[in-house]
Amino acid sequence: QVQLVESGGGLVQAGGSLRVSCAASGRTFSLSTAGWFRQAPGKEREFVAAISSAGRRTYYADSVKGRFTISRDNAKNTAYLQMNSLKPEDTAVYYCAVSPRDIDYVGEYDYWGQGTQVTVSS
Repeated sequence: QVQLVESGGGLVQAGGSLRVSCAASGRTFSLSTAGWFRQAPGKEREFVAAISSAGRRTYYADSVKGRFTISRDNAKNTAYLQMNSLKPEDTAVYYCAVSPRDIDYVGEYDYWGQGTQVTVSS
């Protein structure tokens, strides 16, 4: 069982930056694919970014490519999402998730955090 706790959300002006973190419990985090998702009010949850277990491969949604960077520190059991050049449309609850499967074969993620709110004002 893996427990995930997100932190670092908040209110930021458009054009600003924010970094959200995802702290994982358990010994399997370093072997797991980690991903970030977001859900805006009235919208479905959408994929934002993913990173392979060793951090060598990353994938991004087109909407955040070039602005967001996913990273991880396996020694700290933590994944990060650095968000730059934020836009009002980035406003959402951001969730982290992990899967024991390789990043190219994840399908559904097995474990989810409770989410952290990110609000970007115009």
